[in-house]
Amino acid sequence: MSLCDDCVKGVTHEGTPSGSFETINGVKCYVATPEGDYDKTKVLLFLTDVFGMKLNNNLLLADDFARNGYKTVMPDYLNDDPIPVDAMEKGEFDITKWFPNHGAEQTRPGIDKVVEALKGQGVEKFSATGYCFGARYVFDLAFTNLISVSVVSHPSLLKVPDDIQNYLSSSKAPLLINSCTIDQMFPMENAKITDEILGEGKFAPGYKRAFFEGMTHGFAVRGDMSKKEVKEAKEGAFKEAVMWLKKYF
Repeated sequence: MSLCDDCVKGVTHEGTPSGSFETINGVKCYVATPEGDYDKTKVLLFLTDVFGMKLNNNLLLADDFARNGYKTVMPDYLNDDPIPVDAMEKGEFDITKWFPNHGAEQTRPGIDKVVEALKGQGVEKFSATGYCFGARYVFDLAFTNLISVSVVSHPSLLKVPDDIQNYLSSSKAPLLINSCTIDQMFPMENAKITDEILGEGKFAPGYKRAFFEGMTHGFAVRGDMSKKEVKEAKEGAFKEAVMWLKKYF
């Protein structure tokens, strides 16, 4: 596995998270709960980038989803070993030393344990949103139809066209991809191949690729909010995600 330089770059966003940290089936989670009445049989799984729950941006996004009516659960599937936030701000980190301890065999069990426990609490339906590293797991969950709706933003670690063809043949979950211009992990070539496989009604459950011109990998979660165009794109990607959830979840 490998990631690009932009996977470990970004800006920390200001704000005070309003959710809570809970342990679910032995896994630390950040839980953002809507105010007032909401459908308690549904949960949105928030699968983070490599900075995990230590990055304020991720917590604030989970809160935003909760404000739109979705109980959002962010499992610490990185096992309390994310890439340090100060490494993001410096824009440099030797990810080759980090990856060996963060493969599917180490990370996927935490997600499954949380899902199992939530089902025991009465949750019947899951959707998932994944940023960068987390998008890989959204696809994997969709392959087995554990989730009913998928949202990924500037996805990493996808094998194109193999994963896209697998999605077409295996999944029933409507898929939204938030993509951008400068993205080594999901370049325009891969975006076009994905459109060819899933677009124009070929994937019956639903497919959309939203495109944010001029943006760089990571913009939807770690973009510089002091730049008007980046702020608008980040907010646009979030709006696309919420609209997708409202339509299908």
